[in-house]
Amino acid sequence: MSPDPDPACSPDAQRLLALGRSLAHSIRQAGGWLPFDAFMQQALYAPQLGYYASGSQQFGAWAADGSDFVTAPELSPLFGQLLARQLAEALDATGTDEIWEFGAGSGALARQVLQALAEVGASPRRYTIVDVSGALQARQRAQLAEFGDRVRWAGALPDALHGVVLGNEVLDAMPVKLLARLGNAWHERGVALDGNGQDLVWANRLTGLRPPLEVEGRHDYVTEIHPQAEGFVRTVGELLARGRGAAFFIDYGFPEAEYYHWQRHMGTLACHQRHHVDNAPLQQVGAKDITAHVNFTGIALAAQDVGLDVLGYTSQGRFLLNLGLAEHMAAADLPARSRAMTLLAEHEMGELFKVIALTAGDGWPALGFAAGDRTHRL
Repeated sequence: MSPDPDPACSPDAQRLLALGRSLAHSIRQAGGWLPFDAFMQQALYAPQLGYYASGSQQFGAWAADGSDFVTAPELSPLFGQLLARQLAEALDATGTDEIWEFGAGSGALARQVLQALAEVGASPRRYTIVDVSGALQARQRAQLAEFGDRVRWAGALPDALHGVVLGNEVLDAMPVKLLARLGNAWHERGVALDGNGQDLVWANRLTGLRPPLEVEGRHDYVTEIHPQAEGFVRTVGELLARGRGAAFFIDYGFPEAEYYHWQRHMGTLACHQRHHVDNAPLQQVGAKDITAHVNFTGIALAAQDVGLDVLGYTSQGRFLLNLGLAEHMAAADLPARSRAMTLLAEHEMGELFKVIALTAGDGWPALGFAAGDRTHRL
């Protein structure tokens, strides 16, 4: 699994070999078994080695451009332009003047939002980005250079947040714990080395951990729980509760009752590489993304634990329609309308992706949830 790198290998090949050696060392140091969330953290975020430290294209429209997956801002600028309407309303309603974006990706969303806000004279005093990837920060700086000192990158969080928090496809990239019900007994699924100490293999250990809902039946069942994402929301919520503001998270996922449905017996863990999806996170580690769907009920409860209220929860399609997507599409040319339909269509991103908004202090009738609010289904 981890021979010394051949000097003739490409830098990326050497990175993958070094990541393999680092993971093998971590497994041995942990006594031969590494919880999956620790594996996922290292595979994605290990400094200079993990997937998000690789400097590869990652975000893009199709495999031909060297990317692995597409996000809404890369699909259509209408996404950021419409989201800016909601953010402007939130800044005004909370009396704040700063946007905090977590996990800003390529910087495309920040660019779209800032341009749209400038056009309506609602530019925030500051746009702050928090991103653990140095490689992505470099891309963001190039993408956002025209905005000068208005955009900054924070290496640490303040004691209190005063502003509007934004996270687009950030929760799904946070490491998850894997649980497996086998023979009607719950196990935590982790990663070990095979008998030769070369390849990564799955290994299960009995555990007291459980999904938040009892899963019907006695059949084998694999799923995820999300302590890191929920812990992140609690941290952000505590900082907002000390200050003032709101938070908007957009991601793919379900409310708890759907997430832990008895038929969803293989879980939601998935890998993305060159716009193909697979369920083999122990293969080609560091060369592809690893994600899991979001349990939005857990996110809402984590926020409420620290004093935030749910402002709204709905599908991405309904959210964008409420913000005027249909009118913008009518004024666009055919290629732009086609790309925007991917944001809206139920069989594409429109239904699988959800938007949840959280607020510290008094809420307001947010435009994005004017029709089709599903908060009662969380």
